[in-house]
Amino acid sequence: MSTRRATITDVAREAGVSPSTASVVFSGKTPVSDSTRQRVLDAAQALGYTGPDPRAASLRRGRSGIVGVVFEEHLGRAFQDPVKILMMDGLTESVASMGAGLLLLQDQAEEGGGPSLTTAPVDAAVLVGCSGILRESLAAVRARGIPVVVIEGDAGEGVPRVGLDNREAQRQAASHIRGLGHTRVALVTLPVRSAWPGGWLESVDDITVDVTRDRLRGARDVFPDAPAYAAAGSLIDEGLAAGRLIFADPGMRPTAVIAQSDLLAAGVIRAAEEAGLQVPQDVSVTGFDGIVVDGLAPYELTTIVQPTVEKGRAAGQAVVAMLRGEVAASIDFTCEFRAGNTTAPPAE
Repeated sequence: MSTRRATITDVAREAGVSPSTASVVFSGKTPVSDSTRQRVLDAAQALGYTGPDPRAASLRRGRSGIVGVVFEEHLGRAFQDPVKILMMDGLTESVASMGAGLLLLQDQAEEGGGPSLTTAPVDAAVLVGCSGILRESLAAVRARGIPVVVIEGDAGEGVPRVGLDNREAQRQAASHIRGLGHTRVALVTLPVRSAWPGGWLESVDDITVDVTRDRLRGARDVFPDAPAYAAAGSLIDEGLAAGRLIFADPGMRPTAVIAQSDLLAAGVIRAAEEAGLQVPQDVSVTGFDGIVVDGLAPYELTTIVQPTVEKGRAAGQAVVAMLRGEVAASIDFTCEFRAGNTTAPPAE
């Protein structure tokens, strides 16, 4: 029994049409009559033909149709973060216009043994952040002639960047807290490097993640001596753990906590409630991102709203432009401060 895969020529012969007519039925690029389309589809079903072989199309184009995406943190944690999910939605939307899909990759220096940034058959790469291990692979990727775009990171000259005004935006939140009269403030940051276990931050020099560093600098532009706890990830449980440490000593409790994400801020609020504190009467809390956090009601978080989907969409548009041989410019987005009910003047 033959196991040869049916071809478009077989379908055309069965339907009594030319191969080019059968082909456009599947591509949709040229209109055909309803009766012709149905004859072709019936013939395809009878022969077990499911459509053009994508490998053949890739060979004709000289491309894989794959855009690699690399995160600085473990993928499991990345997809617990609504910000990353929304950003991927925007990225997917943009690259879909050229018939491409996304491949999530580990860097070559990480364990796992699968395809890496330097070995995967990708047409382009999007780096979500660019520090530490990722910088070590960047030269090899660029040597392959693969277009690279970075979201919130700096890969050096010639690499388009999709940025965010992290420092200025965090400074706005800190200025809001200072304007309310707070002077005893603690900070809860995002991870300072890959595989960071969580802990008090000793020095800004320990930070290799650009977003964490920029937001920390923004807060310390206003509160230069504020202690900072660096969480292991942007998770509610990580904010809860940080808050328990921050509120552990009643004599040293801050009257305000500035968190670098909304999920961390939600965890800090839970820790405050555990400690018998009222938000915002006893402690004010701010976040960063502007996402919907389930279970946070009746609180409406005072936060910084960032254009998450737009960042991903811009990165995808840069990829599309570069694959077309066009120049892709870097772009910087601006955040918006949004006051909620989790901040108030400190209690007398």
